[in-house]
Amino acid sequence: MCKRVYLVGIGPGKENQMTMEAQEILRRCDAVIGARRMVRQAAVLLKESGHASGEVLESYQPEAIGAWLKERDHIRTAAVLLSGDPGFYSGARKLKAVLAEYEVIVVPGISSVVYLAGKLGVSWEDAKLASIHGRSQNYVQMIAWNAKTFLLLGGKENGAEVCGKIREYDLNRLTFWIGRNLSYPEEEIFCRRGEELCPQDLDGLCTVLVQNEQPDLRIGRSIPDEEWIRGKVPMTKEEIRTISLAKLELCEHAVLYDVGAGTGSVAVEAAGRSDTIRVYAVEQKEEGIRLIEENKRKFRADWVTPVFGKAPEALEQLEPPTHVFIGGSSGNLKEILACVKQKNPDVRIVLNAISLETLREVLEAQECGLLRNPEIVQVSVSRARTLGAYHMMTGLNPVYIISEGRPEPSEDQ
Repeated sequence: MCKRVYLVGIGPGKENQMTMEAQEILRRCDAVIGARRMVRQAAVLLKESGHASGEVLESYQPEAIGAWLKERDHIRTAAVLLSGDPGFYSGARKLKAVLAEYEVIVVPGISSVVYLAGKLGVSWEDAKLASIHGRSQNYVQMIAWNAKTFLLLGGKENGAEVCGKIREYDLNRLTFWIGRNLSYPEEEIFCRRGEELCPQDLDGLCTVLVQNEQPDLRIGRSIPDEEWIRGKVPMTKEEIRTISLAKLELCEHAVLYDVGAGTGSVAVEAAGRSDTIRVYAVEQKEEGIRLIEENKRKFRADWVTPVFGKAPEALEQLEPPTHVFIGGSSGNLKEILACVKQKNPDVRIVLNAISLETLREVLEAQECGLLRNPEIVQVSVSRARTLGAYHMMTGLNPVYIISEGRPEPSEDQ
């Protein structure tokens, strides 16, 4: 029975990029497993070194690999080949789960990012790293907010999508260093400005360094009201927006519903807290949807998804939320709360109310058990205006900010 499985990083491709440790392990193993290209490369290396390889499986599917090993009791050690480095967007994580009954040893390799960085003479420890090869990543926000971003791409669809995003979000001045067929004789490394970039430049598996000379380095930015594209749709004011977002207690990989999104100010600012946050901006007015789209483009909030419709019906097909902000409920507050609670009983909820009637709905929702110990805060904001030689404070409408109450402390606390 197989006792040990090595997950071997073979580098960007060519045999001379494989570490000495990896080569020695391949010589000792009873079986070599991997995609056809990798297995053939390993066979060439072993033949050149005078070692005959053992059994071979051309597969990169974890379940198929696990089943194949179980059927071969005579195999004691096996090497699964992975491109680049096993710890950098490889199949190692899934393989480790499938091969849990074996002793699994990870053997590092040279990733394509490290290789390209070396070729270009730049560091990579201060760069953002992401793969959009078969993955969903908020790379628009990454390249807009970071001086250096390395992207792994694969396939014609990736190229067309990236070029479309560059045009949509006006990222035409960025510099793209593109590496294709890295380490092979046909290796290409070339440069394009964003405005010059075309899908053909990004064909196939390639690694890209995106350089941004003027990244937006602000953290937790509060966008002034005058910067938003506005129409006749109501907008949550800057100060109220800031407090409400703090009350939401957003986290990495959060899924936020912004119900009654208006211009999209809360949705866009929430998305700006992290490139892992997904936001659904739900709005029943067509003008509101148009404004959300415009503000999404202006502030490069690619992971804000406008949803046209009235809640709670518009929420039914969305993925479960971790957080919900309700800026407007159109009299359906209890129905909206029931809907999101059914999707996630532990969802964090924050809502704004201007009228006493909405506050009454909140108290009724508490009585029905839809809100646990709601925290109610009234916020009054005044802004200075100039009257001749004097400055006078002008008050805005007071706003109630209601959030899902935290559990009451126990007697031991």
